[in-house]
Formats: sequence, C-alpha cells, structure tokens
Amino acid sequence: MSCKVVQPPEEGTTYFKIMDCDCTFTLDTQKLQKRYLELQRSLHPDNFSQKSVKEQENSESQSALVNKAYKTLLKPLSRGLYMLELEGMHIEEGTDSGADSAFLMELMEINEALDEAQTPEKANEIGQDTKGKLADLTVQIDAALRKGELHTAKALLAQMKYYANIEEKVKEKLSGFM
Repeated sequence: MSCKVVQPPEEGTTYFKIMDCDCTFTLDTQKLQKRYLELQRSLHPDNFSQKSVKEQENSESQSALVNKAYKTLLKPLSRGLYMLELEGMHIEEGTDSGADSAFLMELMEINEALDEAQTPEKANEIGQDTKGKLADLTVQIDAALRKGELHTAKALLAQMKYYANIEEKVKEKLSGFM
C-alpha cells in the first residue's frame, strides 16, 4: 500500500487472509462480498492500463487470486474443503468417502422422488428438505472443525457434497417447469 504499486501475490497467503476474514466455517458472507468488491475496485486490471507491464501483470494475478478466494470461501462446501486442505486433508473426487448404505439409499430415494416430481410445489418441497439438511450439516461441520475433528468434518463434507448436488438438480427441475 505504501508504495502505491501493485505487488505480486504473496506466496502461501490463505484465502481467509486475502479476504480479511476469520478462518472459520461460518463466516459472514456479506462481509466477504463487501471485501471482494473493495479489492476488485482497487486491483482490477482496467485500472492499470496506463501502468507498467509488470504492474499490469501483478494486477491481473492479484485480481484472479481475489476471484478464486471469493468463490472458494463463498459457498460452505468449497470453504470446508479448503479448510481441510489447509490442514493437509483432501476429499478425492468420485469417492463416496465411506458413505454407509443407509445414507446412499436415502439419496437414491430423494433423487427418484425428484425425478418423479410432476409439479413445482413437489420439487420445491424436496428443495426445502435439502436446504434443511444442508443447514444441519453446516452446524455439524462447524462444530467438528472447531473441535479439530478433521475426519468427522471430512465425512460430513462428503455428505454435504451429495446434498449440494441434489440442490442443483432441484434448481434444474424448477427451471424446467417455467
């Protein structure tokens, strides 16, 4: 800030630090959005078209980093996965992370009910149930992360991933009724 020249991104800085928010699962998304807009106003490459090539490049990389940090921290699922990543844990794509058969059966039944939904009201009802399950998972994941129970948080985030997929399918179904 003091030299009034955009610097290259600092190596190893967390998205939480970039976005000036607490490293917590339940963060204030309005504050996050406000910070995102502030940063983009000051770092956007259009503001540096008359500056040196190096400063333009730094502006582009900083702006891209801010975009990535914002998108990652905005949604609970990507935020939780990122928090696990910071602790050295990863959820592999395409694995069920040890999901039990009862949970998988429940998901199958929800998906079937959604496929068979003939009215927007029925699809919306499934959507509301899914939102409730996602809210419950958010509370459980936050508690697990606060206690440092990373394996529990990882299992809960895997469940959240399934419910987030159902939530997307509900949105698609509802748009199909329009």
